[in-house]
Amino acid sequence: MLSIRLQERIDQAKLESNRGDYYPALANLDKALEIAIKIKDKKHQGVIHTKIAKVRYLVGETDKANISITNAIQLQREINDYANLAITYNIKGVIHSIKEEYEDALDYYHSAKNLFEQEELEEYISEVTLNEARVYIALDNYEKAKAQLEQTIIIAKKHEQRRRLSSALIQSGKVSSALNNNDLALSQVKEGLSIAKTYDILENKNEAYIALSDVYKAKGDYKNSYEYITKHIKLSDSILDVKRENLDQSISSQSINKYKDAQNAQLKEQIEEVSAESNFTRVTTILSIALITILSLLTLSLYKNNNIRLNTNNMLHKKNDELIVAKEKAELASKTKANFLSTVTHELRTPLYAVTGLTNMLLDEDPKEHQKPHLKSLKFSGDYLLTFINDILQINKIEANKVELDPEIFNLKNKIENVMSALANSAKDNGTKLHFDYEDGLPEAYNGDQLKISQILINLLGNAIKFTKDGDIWVRAYKIDQKDKMYTLRFEIEDNGIGITKEKQDQMFESFSQGSVQINRKYGGTGLGLSIVKGLIKILKGKIYLKSDLGKGTTFFFEIPLEKAKKADTPKVVETKKPNKMEDLDLTDVKILIVEDNKINQMITKKILNKMGLYCDVVDNGEAAVEQVKTTEYNMVLMDIHMPGISGLEATKIIRTFNKDLVIFALTAVTLEDKMHEFGEAGFNDIISKPFKQEDFESKLYDVLSGKEVVSSFF
Repeated sequence: MLSIRLQERIDQAKLESNRGDYYPALANLDKALEIAIKIKDKKHQGVIHTKIAKVRYLVGETDKANISITNAIQLQREINDYANLAITYNIKGVIHSIKEEYEDALDYYHSAKNLFEQEELEEYISEVTLNEARVYIALDNYEKAKAQLEQTIIIAKKHEQRRRLSSALIQSGKVSSALNNNDLALSQVKEGLSIAKTYDILENKNEAYIALSDVYKAKGDYKNSYEYITKHIKLSDSILDVKRENLDQSISSQSINKYKDAQNAQLKEQIEEVSAESNFTRVTTILSIALITILSLLTLSLYKNNNIRLNTNNMLHKKNDELIVAKEKAELASKTKANFLSTVTHELRTPLYAVTGLTNMLLDEDPKEHQKPHLKSLKFSGDYLLTFINDILQINKIEANKVELDPEIFNLKNKIENVMSALANSAKDNGTKLHFDYEDGLPEAYNGDQLKISQILINLLGNAIKFTKDGDIWVRAYKIDQKDKMYTLRFEIEDNGIGITKEKQDQMFESFSQGSVQINRKYGGTGLGLSIVKGLIKILKGKIYLKSDLGKGTTFFFEIPLEKAKKADTPKVVETKKPNKMEDLDLTDVKILIVEDNKINQMITKKILNKMGLYCDVVDNGEAAVEQVKTTEYNMVLMDIHMPGISGLEATKIIRTFNKDLVIFALTAVTLEDKMHEFGEAGFNDIISKPFKQEDFESKLYDVLSGKEVVSSFF
């Protein structure tokens, strides 16, 4: 029943507002708001606050209108009511526009339009574009106004919005006149006036009359100009009379105030007459007047304080709105950046697959001696580009807070030794010796994210090796604090290499920052490694710092908390892989389907498989893949994602409707982890990211063909 009464109050307020009965409309909206609060209907609370703001602005109560609209925005953001939030933004923009705060108005119109587009509410966009056009006309930016009006007319015609269509045509006439095309202006305004007359839209008729007067005046036709300005004045008077009738309540309030003032004056005269009768009364009168004066001063002070408080609140609301709009802009920019990186990295990795694949094939085909250096240089460049792309993606993930901890029990001492062993050849090439010092008595088994710790150590130790020639590097690990099972460990990577200047030390952990341009050219690198290290250490709740002297060397320190665990399992020794693991398998009846639209990538993947002794078919789109799987029994499908027609995701979903057991790998350049869940939902068994290392690719294929269960590390 309360919900029904709520809607009745809103409907009644709408009728009264359309008639110009603003105060009765406000009364109904206030009662509707009470009901909405009582039944805890936040959506209707936001809508009602917006309607109250609109009516209050119409009766000149700007400050109260701003408070109501701020309340509406807060409620709608809280419950993610984006459709009504867009309407509120539009009204907020109108208020700023009428106050000639055009930049603020355009910001709110832009936000409103984005939300309407997001919610697919095209019919509401016409009002926003019409309001934007009015702002651009006020700013004399007629080209932008013209573009907005053209969009308004298209949407208004599509959704039969006659009031907006009429207004847009009239505004278009103003723009055409400003651009010295008076004949077109006359045609547009008259068309808008015709619609306004047909549907009795008084405001649009009045606006059309003054617009026609201005256009005829510009053409030198003063007779018609006078005729239309006369019509405008006459209609304006009629509209004003209606508004006056509907503002009786405010006039009554003024009359009441005058009446009270008269009463106060009469009371004062009576006091003065009585004061003549006796000295006692005179004293009483003086005290009364003094009391009245004090009360008046107190009232005036309270009034001023109230005004100051109200103005301060309005300013705070405005600043809060500006901050929220800025936050929304920043979030939109971040989302745009992520999408841009996703697209660019995909487009880069696809040709990189061709570069690295062809280079590896040429190196394996016994090239001539004078060709080997060129091919190795090409391979190095491809690997460098891939590393650079991966670093950018890691930075993006860290900045977007999309990196999660993956704790497990591991042996820290073995982990550090493995990292040093992996980089030992690089150190040897530079004539540098590696030294390791693990504190005596320090536990070796911990529960933590060993992958991130490895990344940190690889980056810091790799950096030290790169900048140290014919020198020494020391890696140390020791305890600096302990509380029960929680240890705070400090790691040091010290070298006696080229060192870093004092000026550059503060910038070392910023993205794309290196010691100098000369160092970048001489030693290489992307300048992203230390930025990644800082981000990972922050995720591990640690800290990092350095000390360095130019020409003497550098020491990086980082501290992280780790939980002591029971003894970790001793890592199993992995046997050296054979040149071709497939030799152990019977590949006679094995069939693999390659689904790839890029001809070069088709050729590379097929040649890699043939080299392993595997037979494969190739198709170049998703539809063909589905048909091929229906007619032929395959052991495995290597599916690209972005293809003409249906995508690899859609093709896999279709295949899963009739074949649940077929192993399907996504062979793709898509790399952002926030999209990986889509692959699992579509039915892929695992992902092979292009460009891949041939030994990793071979290992995955071997596991499938030897009957091992496929366990994806992505989903």
